[in-house]
Amino acid sequence: MADVIAAIATAPGRGGIGVVRVSGPNLAGLASALLGRLPQARFATHAEFIGEGGKAIDKGIALYFPAPASYTGDDVLELQGHGGRVVMEMLLRRCVALGARLAEPGEFTRRAFLNDKVDLAQAEGVADLIDAATEVAARCALRSLRGDFSAVIDVLIKQVIELRMLVEASLDFPEEDIDTTDEQASRERLGKVRTDLTRALTKGRQGSVLRSGLQVVLAGQPNVGKSSLLNSLAGEDLAIVTAVPGTTRDAVKQTIQIDGIPLNIMDTAGLRDTGDEVEAIGMSRAWQAIDRADALLLVVEAAQGITMREREIIARLQRRVPLVIVFNKIDLSGVAAQSIVPDDSAAETHVWLSAKTGEGMDLLRSALLSIVGWEAPGEDVFLARERHLVALSLAADHLGRAEAVLAQTELFAEELRLAQHALCTITGEYSADDLLGVIFSRFCIGK
Repeated sequence: MADVIAAIATAPGRGGIGVVRVSGPNLAGLASALLGRLPQARFATHAEFIGEGGKAIDKGIALYFPAPASYTGDDVLELQGHGGRVVMEMLLRRCVALGARLAEPGEFTRRAFLNDKVDLAQAEGVADLIDAATEVAARCALRSLRGDFSAVIDVLIKQVIELRMLVEASLDFPEEDIDTTDEQASRERLGKVRTDLTRALTKGRQGSVLRSGLQVVLAGQPNVGKSSLLNSLAGEDLAIVTAVPGTTRDAVKQTIQIDGIPLNIMDTAGLRDTGDEVEAIGMSRAWQAIDRADALLLVVEAAQGITMREREIIARLQRRVPLVIVFNKIDLSGVAAQSIVPDDSAAETHVWLSAKTGEGMDLLRSALLSIVGWEAPGEDVFLARERHLVALSLAADHLGRAEAVLAQTELFAEELRLAQHALCTITGEYSADDLLGVIFSRFCIGK
């Protein structure tokens, strides 16, 4: 039998209202000792919170949710009092004195998962909703919490199961020949599952961008206007701007939003040959940031265009980073603001703008979103975590291998089984205890 847990469920600090949450089996005794009676189920009850010796701790609202119709699936008691730190700690200590223990991070939601109140993807949606950095991310997290993401995964799992049933029937009854019509039906069903899975993976990658943001690095030679571009994107003076080359010695970071999408912009030291030890360290860090970037803004002067030095920078890239070449200072060159995608490079965009006047900045914002494959989120985008994307990709790989061995029934059935297993790890049907420990340990105390 689970023990009784308690925690302060509101953020630390001073506030008008604070909440202590208690969950566990048979809370009637604890509630009677603390409130003088067991509150009516699912009704707000005004009560005095009674401390040791009968002295009042606070007055507030008590809410009682008997099992199984509660957040955790066990009895739940929520005590809403005044939100002072001392008052909340006194109330929590009283709950512990009456037999509860301090809850671990995420333990309330973990119990909800173990009691089949939510699946694992929904439980992660709780944390994502709390941590959402933008309105768009919050709406997508709420869809995951509501079960929209889980519903997509459940449909995929059912499709794979139905296909497995069709295939494994031939293994159970080997004396019955499978004609070409049945094989063609299997191929069509498999194609449908792969199409739906690809769509889910695309939506998941969109949601991953919403959840963690894009890592965008500004790079280029000294004095081409990188710091001015950062200031223009952020809408405030974050980086020092001077005519002296090498002013930026270390990375300057800022998170901005474009259409609700968080972008983590990093301005780096100018890339050039130098004997200055400090500046050389800054350039080394710049290259490290470029290697980790989701997109690179390579800034050049519009009047000079792409020089041999910029070509050397592009050639030195260790991996194929989506690239936006920014032709800055068009206010000095007389070139009009424009955005062009070269015919020979789908992962590269050229944008002409002026960071000083702001002309062409909207073109840059649009280019940043399009070059990483972002599309305006629909109602079916969900916040995906890295493990979700890994599981979806693994399932897609197994389905691809299944198509290659479709005529070999045993191998075909095994690849389908592995695909189903990968999908089930998303919602928690197959989840190791150590994975659950990692996931829920990152939750807030009291959630």
